Amino acid sequence: MLFPKKVKHRKWQKGRSRRRLVETRGVSLSYGEYGLKALEPAWLDSKQIESARKTISSFMERNGRLWIRIFPDKPVTKRPPEVTMGGGKGSVDHYVFRVLPGRIIFEMDGVASETAKEALRLAGHKLPFKTRFISKV
Repeated sequence: MLFPKKVKHRKWQKGRSRRRLVETRGVSLSYGEYGLKALEPAWLDSKQIESARKTISSFMERNGRLWIRIFPDKPVTKRPPEVTMGGGKGSVDHYVFRVLPGRIIFEMDGVASETAKEALRLAGHKLPFKTRFISKV
């Protein structure tokens, strides 16, 4: 799965909700002809990204090119079950990427429009938010 090789801080604080509710970075197609855009905010787990990537690559039958425009670098900690309060923060369980509406998740090129649309539609079902297929044409 996707996770950082090395981090400056092993555990992060959770963070607060932002005033800005839409994404300003990563909102246009940069590499490919087709893309999958997020329409809702969510935390995207590395397992969910990998599942969507596998779906796309298997549907494309290894044709074309695929870019993953996000990387999960935010650590999420978890305490073991049935542990009492106190004793500090739990260990890092998994990594997530904070998605805001408008962010491009995947880009692809080198395949037909219908193939790209169906592959990205199937990948969108693996993600915990609504998505939209976009193209440069």
